[in-house]
Amino acid sequence: MDSQKIERINELYHKSKAEGLTDEERKEQQILRREYVDSFKRNLRGQLDQISIQEEDGSITNLGEKFGNKEGN
Repeated sequence: MDSQKIERINELYHKSKAEGLTDEERKEQQILRREYVDSFKRNLRGQLDQISIQEEDGSITNLGEKFGNKEGN
């Protein structure tokens, strides 16, 4: 998500607190917020998929390979 979209989310938030939003602006705000949340989830999932843990027996388990590629994540 680029910085212009984040700035627009903030503009719409401040406008909603100050004077309210039109229906069109409310829809735009919902779309931008959904896009932001989806982007955040993708980035977090990408980071979590890179985590490996060492088991008690000394073997290494890559959590991304074990859990990361399931549908719905």
